[in-house]
Amino acid sequence: MIQFKIVPLSKEYASKIRATMVDEFGNEVVSQTATGFGPCRVSLKPFQPRVDTRLLLSHKPFCIDNAFAQSGPIFINKKEVEPYADINRFPPEIKVDKQNFPLTLIGYDQRQNMIFTRLVGEDDVDVLISEIFQKNEEIAYLHARNAEAGCFICKIERVKA
Repeated sequence: MIQFKIVPLSKEYASKIRATMVDEFGNEVVSQTATGFGPCRVSLKPFQPRVDTRLLLSHKPFCIDNAFAQSGPIFINKKEVEPYADINRFPPEIKVDKQNFPLTLIGYDQRQNMIFTRLVGEDDVDVLISEIFQKNEEIAYLHARNAEAGCFICKIERVKA
Protein backbone atom coordinates (compact mmCIF):
# COMPACT_ATOMS: atom_id res chain seq x y z
CA MET A 1 0.00 0.00 0.00
CA ILE A 2 1.40 3.38 -0.99
CA GLN A 3 1.83 5.79 1.90
CA PHE A 4 0.41 9.28 1.85
CA LYS A 5 0.37 12.35 4.07
CA ILE A 6 -2.64 14.47 5.00
CA VAL A 7 -1.81 18.20 5.01
CA PRO A 8 -4.22 20.35 7.03
CA LEU A 9 -4.03 24.14 7.12
CA SER A 10 -1.23 25.24 9.43
CA LYS A 11 -1.65 26.60 12.92
CA GLU A 12 0.30 29.70 11.82
CA TYR A 13 -2.04 30.36 8.89
CA ALA A 14 -5.10 30.04 11.15
CA SER A 15 -3.52 32.25 13.85
CA LYS A 16 -2.94 35.01 11.30
CA ILE A 17 -6.58 34.77 10.14
CA ARG A 18 -7.83 34.93 13.74
CA ALA A 19 -5.56 37.87 14.60
CA THR A 20 -6.46 39.99 11.55
CA MET A 21 -9.99 38.70 10.81
CA VAL A 22 -9.10 39.23 7.14
CA ASP A 23 -8.51 36.40 4.64
CA GLU A 24 -5.70 36.21 2.05
CA PHE A 25 -7.85 38.17 -0.44
CA GLY A 26 -8.55 41.09 1.90
CA ASN A 27 -12.09 39.92 2.68
CA GLU A 28 -13.49 40.31 6.19
CA VAL A 29 -13.70 36.93 7.94
CA VAL A 30 -17.17 36.05 9.25
CA SER A 31 -17.59 34.59 12.73
CA GLN A 32 -20.69 32.42 13.15
CA THR A 33 -22.17 29.65 15.22
CA ALA A 34 -21.77 26.40 13.29
CA THR A 35 -24.88 25.40 11.35
CA GLY A 36 -23.20 22.40 9.73
CA PHE A 37 -20.40 19.97 10.40
CA GLY A 38 -17.57 21.72 8.53
CA PRO A 39 -14.92 20.39 9.19
CA CYS A 40 -12.32 22.76 10.62
CA ARG A 41 -9.53 22.82 8.00
CA VAL A 42 -6.85 22.90 10.71
CA SER A 43 -7.93 20.12 13.10
CA LEU A 44 -9.96 18.29 10.41
CA LYS A 45 -12.57 17.61 13.08
CA PRO A 46 -16.29 18.19 12.49
CA PHE A 47 -17.98 21.14 14.13
CA GLN A 48 -20.80 20.64 16.60
CA PRO A 49 -23.74 22.52 15.07
CA ARG A 50 -25.23 25.20 17.34
CA VAL A 51 -22.28 24.73 19.76
CA ASP A 52 -18.98 25.59 18.06
CA THR A 53 -18.08 28.99 16.66
CA ARG A 54 -16.37 28.92 13.30
CA LEU A 55 -14.75 31.42 10.99
CA LEU A 56 -15.78 31.59 7.34
CA LEU A 57 -13.10 32.75 4.91
CA SER A 58 -12.00 32.41 1.33
CA HIS A 59 -8.96 30.23 0.68
CA LYS A 60 -6.95 29.21 -2.38
CA PRO A 61 -5.11 25.90 -1.76
CA PHE A 62 -2.71 26.40 -4.67
CA CYS A 63 0.74 27.92 -5.08
CA ILE A 64 0.68 28.50 -8.87
CA ASP A 65 -1.75 30.87 -10.56
CA ASN A 66 -3.42 29.01 -13.42
CA ALA A 67 -6.90 28.05 -14.59
CA PHE A 68 -7.23 25.37 -11.88
CA ALA A 69 -6.22 27.64 -8.96
CA GLN A 70 -9.74 28.37 -7.77
CA SER A 71 -10.47 29.82 -4.36
CA GLY A 72 -13.48 29.03 -2.27
CA PRO A 73 -15.10 29.21 1.14
CA ILE A 74 -13.72 27.19 4.04
CA PHE A 75 -14.17 27.11 7.81
CA ILE A 76 -11.69 27.09 10.67
CA ASN A 77 -12.44 26.93 14.37
CA LYS A 78 -12.64 30.35 16.02
CA LYS A 79 -10.61 29.09 18.96
CA GLU A 80 -7.06 27.88 18.51
CA VAL A 81 -6.90 24.16 17.77
CA GLU A 82 -4.08 21.75 17.08
CA PRO A 83 -3.51 20.73 13.47
CA TYR A 84 -4.58 17.21 12.50
CA ALA A 85 -1.68 14.99 13.60
CA ASP A 86 -2.45 11.44 12.41
CA ILE A 87 -1.23 12.45 8.97
CA ASN A 88 -0.77 8.96 7.49
CA ARG A 89 -4.48 8.20 7.51
CA PHE A 90 -7.54 10.13 6.42
CA PRO A 91 -9.37 11.82 9.33
CA PRO A 92 -11.60 9.06 10.74
CA GLU A 93 -14.45 11.34 11.81
CA ILE A 94 -14.79 12.57 8.23
CA LYS A 95 -14.19 9.13 6.72
CA VAL A 96 -17.02 7.39 8.58
CA ASP A 97 -19.65 10.12 8.12
CA LYS A 98 -20.41 9.71 4.43
CA GLN A 99 -23.75 11.53 4.75
CA ASN A 100 -22.29 14.80 6.06
CA PHE A 101 -18.95 14.43 4.27
CA PRO A 102 -19.46 13.06 0.73
CA LEU A 103 -15.96 13.14 -0.74
CA THR A 104 -14.33 13.72 -4.10
CA LEU A 105 -10.60 13.23 -4.67
CA ILE A 106 -9.02 15.49 -7.29
CA GLY A 107 -5.52 14.79 -8.59
CA TYR A 108 -3.02 17.39 -9.78
CA ASP A 109 0.33 17.06 -11.52
CA GLN A 110 3.51 18.96 -10.63
CA ARG A 111 2.37 21.96 -12.71
CA GLN A 112 -0.89 22.02 -10.75
CA ASN A 113 -2.99 20.86 -13.68
CA MET A 114 -6.08 18.89 -12.67
CA ILE A 115 -5.64 15.44 -14.23
CA PHE A 116 -7.88 13.14 -12.17
CA THR A 117 -11.20 13.13 -10.30
CA ARG A 118 -12.97 10.39 -8.40
CA LEU A 119 -16.04 10.27 -6.17
CA VAL A 120 -15.27 8.26 -3.03
CA GLY A 121 -18.83 7.05 -2.46
CA GLU A 122 -18.88 3.92 -0.31
CA ASP A 123 -15.20 3.10 -0.94
CA ASP A 124 -12.64 3.21 1.87
CA VAL A 125 -10.94 6.56 1.28
CA ASP A 126 -7.58 5.40 2.72
CA VAL A 127 -7.43 2.42 0.35
CA LEU A 128 -8.64 4.55 -2.55
CA ILE A 129 -5.95 7.20 -1.99
CA SER A 130 -3.23 4.54 -2.04
CA GLU A 131 -4.68 2.96 -5.20
CA ILE A 132 -4.90 6.31 -6.96
CA PHE A 133 -1.26 7.13 -6.21
CA GLN A 134 -0.17 3.59 -7.19
CA LYS A 135 -1.97 3.61 -10.55
CA ASN A 136 -1.28 7.25 -11.48
CA GLU A 137 2.41 8.16 -11.18
CA GLU A 138 1.77 11.57 -12.74
CA ILE A 139 -0.42 12.65 -9.79
CA ALA A 140 1.75 14.75 -7.46
CA TYR A 141 -0.98 15.36 -4.87
CA LEU A 142 -4.71 15.14 -4.28
CA HIS A 143 -7.29 17.48 -2.84
CA ALA A 144 -10.12 16.04 -0.80
CA ARG A 145 -13.23 18.11 -1.42
CA ASN A 146 -16.85 17.95 -0.38
CA ALA A 147 -18.53 16.27 -3.35
CA GLU A 148 -21.72 18.33 -2.93
CA ALA A 149 -20.43 21.79 -1.93
CA GLY A 150 -17.13 21.49 -3.83
CA CYS A 151 -15.18 23.09 -0.99
CA PHE A 152 -11.59 22.16 -0.18
CA ILE A 153 -11.07 19.95 2.87
CA CYS A 154 -7.37 19.05 2.80
CA LYS A 155 -4.36 18.30 0.63
CA ILE A 156 -3.02 14.76 0.37
CA GLU A 157 0.61 14.32 -0.64
CA ARG A 158 2.30 11.23 -2.02
CA VAL A 159 4.97 9.93 0.37
CA LYS A 160 8.07 8.80 -1.46
CA ALA A 161 9.52 5.54 -0.20
